[in-house]
Amino acid sequence: MADILSDEEIEAQLPAEWAQDDDEIVRTYEFDDYLRGVNFAQMVGEIAESQFHHPEIIIRYSEVEIRLTSHEEGGITDDDIEMAELIESERNA
Repeated sequence: MADILSDEEIEAQLPAEWAQDDDEIVRTYEFDDYLRGVNFAQMVGEIAESQFHHPEIIIRYSEVEIRLTSHEEGGITDDDIEMAELIESERNA
């Protein structure tokens, strides 16, 4: 069981462009068209399966919103920060 991070720890560790929203971290990615967003969401899903840590993924026409939290612990943990970093590294690859 992972420890819930303090607001200060979250702020210090969050990747750029990510924000804290209550007990979740969130980022919205923008795309030129719908299918690019869908492809990105699939890539996030594959990362989530490999990490066994599943975000909420909201697909809109030109945006994909990713929300991470550790439900079992009731807040944001290192697992959420790690997932955000993995998503960022794949997005920028």
